[in-house]
Amino acid sequence: MSKNNNQNQDNINGENNQFESESLREEQGAAAAEKIEEEMGEAMTEAENQPEDEVAALRKQVEELNADVAKEKKEYMFLMAEFDNFRKRTLREKSDLIKNAGENVLKGLLPIVDDFERGLQAAENSSDSQGVKEGMELIYNKLKKYMEQNGVKEMDPADDTFDTERHEAISVIPVPDESKKGKIIDTVTKGYMLNDKVLRHAKVVVGQ
Repeated sequence: MSKNNNQNQDNINGENNQFESESLREEQGAAAAEKIEEEMGEAMTEAENQPEDEVAALRKQVEELNADVAKEKKEYMFLMAEFDNFRKRTLREKSDLIKNAGENVLKGLLPIVDDFERGLQAAENSSDSQGVKEGMELIYNKLKKYMEQNGVKEMDPADDTFDTERHEAISVIPVPDESKKGKIIDTVTKGYMLNDKVLRHAKVVVGQ
C-alpha cells in the first residue's frame, strides 16, 4: 500500500515539474517577445527622430544613384547598338572578302586561258610538234606559278611515305623488297595542298 502511495506521489511530482517547466518556457518566450517589441519600438522612434538634414542627404543620395543608374543604362544601350552595328559590318566585310577573293582568283586565270586559246589556234596551223609542246609547257609552268602564288602546291612526288591524311590508296601490289612494303610505289593522280590544308588527296599505289 505504501509503495503505491509513493508511486502516486512521484507521478504528481513529475506532473508538477513538467507544468513548472512549461510555465517557465512560456514566461521566457513572453519576455523575449516583449524585449523584441521594445527594441523595434526604439528603432522606429530613432528613425522618426532622425534629423531632417540626414533625411535630405539620404534622399539626395538616392536621387544621385537613380541618375547614375539611368546614365549607365543609356551607355549600355549605346554600346549594345554599337556592337550590333560592328557585328553586321564585320559579317558584311567577311562576305565581301570571300566573294572578292574568289573573283580575284578567277580573274587571274583569264590570261592563262587566253594563252591556251592562242596555243590551240597556233597548233591547228603548225606542223612543228616540238614548238607546240614547248608552248604548252610555258603555259603549264605559268599556271603552276600562279597556283603557287595563291598558296596551292602539289605534294612532293619524291615522298614515298604513305600517309592516310594526304594520300588515298586506290590499289596495293605485292613487292619483293621488304623495305618497299607500306611505301608508295606509284602516284596515279597528284595531290595538292592549299597552304597547310589538303586540297586534294593524292591517289597512289601502295606496296604490300
